[in-house]
Amino acid sequence: MNALKTLLTLTLAAAAGFASAQSAAPAKVEVTWLGQAAFKIVSPGGKTIITDPWLRMNPLTPPEYKQLDKLGKVDVLLVTHGHWDHFADAPALALLHDTPIRAPGGLNQSATTLGLLPAKLLPRMNKGGTVVAAPGIKITAVRAEHSSELVWRNPTTDKDETHVGGEAIGWIIELENGFRIYHAGDTALFGDMRLIGERYKPDLALLPIGGNFTMDPVDAAYAVTDMLKPRYVIPMHYGANPLAKGTPKEFTDALGTGHAVTVIVATPGQTHSF
Repeated sequence: MNALKTLLTLTLAAAAGFASAQSAAPAKVEVTWLGQAAFKIVSPGGKTIITDPWLRMNPLTPPEYKQLDKLGKVDVLLVTHGHWDHFADAPALALLHDTPIRAPGGLNQSATTLGLLPAKLLPRMNKGGTVVAAPGIKITAVRAEHSSELVWRNPTTDKDETHVGGEAIGWIIELENGFRIYHAGDTALFGDMRLIGERYKPDLALLPIGGNFTMDPVDAAYAVTDMLKPRYVIPMHYGANPLAKGTPKEFTDALGTGHAVTVIVATPGQTHSF
């Protein structure tokens, strides 16, 4: 009888352990496009990453995301360059959450010199650098082909001034489960995208398609099929500025068939899981 009781206890314990393991299965990666190059990424470990936060004045951002305090705790804040449609709401979010802005070194140096934020919220790094931005979250700054200027309204003169914004970058974001996201920022097509694809093997690529300021749909399609070769791609940086005329249809038409990538045409505010 004692042996039977022992066997039953062990069986129940094993079943409970299995159920616990099932309920503790790793969460998925959640990615929400907020318009232009702004994304909210929630990692499997529950960390929130915000990229290029132009939200309050972005015509594509849903109303609920224009209230910065409604984003929840921001654990990682990434900016690819100094232009207003990428940097605009970064200082406010940094102050709100006491979260440092990760950005080109020259941009953060100018922001420090101008006194936009305390120095602790403007750490410096540069292309090729990798840091642990939050527990389990690694970010690497990579090359981009674009300009980067910081326009600042001088409170004394009430006039705009243009300051050094460093060199534009892209980001490789590696999450706790190894899932890698390449946020290209604003960029033209360039040869080292092949190196980025080979070295970092991104699972998901977030690529501009608007043209005029960045790659157009045809160049973005070439980057996907011939250079980066991600599993998934979300087109971005279109629709908010009339000069950025590229469309998702032009992008998917340029991609054609015979490739392995899954294209996700995101609607601002809609969350996609991976």
